[in-house]
Amino acid sequence: MQWETVIGLEVHLQLATRSKIFSGSATTFGAEPNTQASAVDLAMPGMLPVLNAEAVRYAVMFGLGIGAQIGRRSVFDRKNYFYPDLPKGYQISQFESPIVGRGSFEIQLEDGSTRSIGITRAHLEEDAGKSLHEDFHGQTGIDLNRAGTPLLEIVSEPDLRNAAEAVAYLKAMHSLVTYLGISDGNMAEGSMRCDINISLRPMGSDTLGTRTEIKNVNSFRFVEKAIRHEFERQADILEDGGRIIQETRLYDADLDETRPMRSKEVANDYRYFPEPDLLPVVIDEDYIESIRAGLPELPTGKRHRFVEQYDLSRYDANVLADSRTLADYFEAVVASCGDAKIAANWVQVELLGQLNKAALDIADSPVSAPALGGLIQRILDNSISGKIAKQVFEAMWQGEGSADEIIEARGLKQLSDSGELETMVDKVIAANAGQVEQYLAADGDRRKKLVGFFVGQVMKLSKGQANPQMVNELLAKKLV
Repeated sequence: MQWETVIGLEVHLQLATRSKIFSGSATTFGAEPNTQASAVDLAMPGMLPVLNAEAVRYAVMFGLGIGAQIGRRSVFDRKNYFYPDLPKGYQISQFESPIVGRGSFEIQLEDGSTRSIGITRAHLEEDAGKSLHEDFHGQTGIDLNRAGTPLLEIVSEPDLRNAAEAVAYLKAMHSLVTYLGISDGNMAEGSMRCDINISLRPMGSDTLGTRTEIKNVNSFRFVEKAIRHEFERQADILEDGGRIIQETRLYDADLDETRPMRSKEVANDYRYFPEPDLLPVVIDEDYIESIRAGLPELPTGKRHRFVEQYDLSRYDANVLADSRTLADYFEAVVASCGDAKIAANWVQVELLGQLNKAALDIADSPVSAPALGGLIQRILDNSISGKIAKQVFEAMWQGEGSADEIIEARGLKQLSDSGELETMVDKVIAANAGQVEQYLAADGDRRKKLVGFFVGQVMKLSKGQANPQMVNELLAKKLV
């Protein structure tokens, strides 16, 4: 039987506030265990939560970014469950009245098409601490530094149909929240994690199957692998006449498998009730409009602008607008050199290639945007060839100076003197009489190859500094 996968994602986004959602404790990643947990975070008797206004602002920014309904009145609730890393025995969250209501989110697929994915809600809540199982000789350590970190939980509709769409959704979500500046989206540090709700149904059916939830997956690659494995597991069970149990599972990346964690809870299991220590959050239209006015240009708008303003292909626009930092870098290169298409090529091929090899982020590039623009200017004014420019870029990467300094120090300036080039072309023609005869007798592709041979000989004679365009023009005049 052919099965259709039905996937919904719950993204847990750590908001980039400097303090926690209900206390003044710091949220810095990597601090020594239990050094960033106050009496409020530890649920000491008599301690009362105070709402972080910046977390509210970030949530509204997200809601506006996806065109969602903004809750004018939202309420915090207690979600009751026991975990060792949850000191209060309940999590302050939102249930019936979230701050962000229904919206939609556009994702870009590999074939260039787009899909709109429904967003059910996004609500504010506090993060739990972290249970550590390594190096404790069979015991578990508890680090409460993360307890109380503000989270925005973003719940999608079950609109995703395969692993590739789920990854595209997460990448687009990562791009949006980093553009907005509400989170660094660092999945390796847990700033962005997701739960995967997945079920199968016969192709063509409208009836949803029994779903399982895969908890806390923290990389794009693991999301894809977890979905593929769970699809195969559920399909095998259903095709053998079995039934799927509603449960929560964990993905084991080492074994590439999901395994049971616990039976899947429903809302009643958590005994939600309004948080008595926090008043409802009430916001007005002026507050929302002031936030809307300060929103940056978002990824979808930037992609469209790059196509229109710079005449880039959709592919190039998608790559360059993927992150706000990369998009800003590209536009700074264009401002410096004046040629968007060459800038796009150099940023995507040479720069990103070097960054990937060095495992560096664009923000840590040793070559600044104005410096790369300066190098491209030397290509445009025929000071150096594209081939020589790659040597210059490598030297810039190694910190040898600006493009102009390296060109001068290494004597790399392109030879564009017509008299000198003509002398070289004449020498090459005289030294290769056989190839000249072949050229005169040939046509089409054979002639192109022989022209390439002559150009190569001139470049060799000039030690790579001859202007290739002028060499081609001189050869066209003389090889007749």
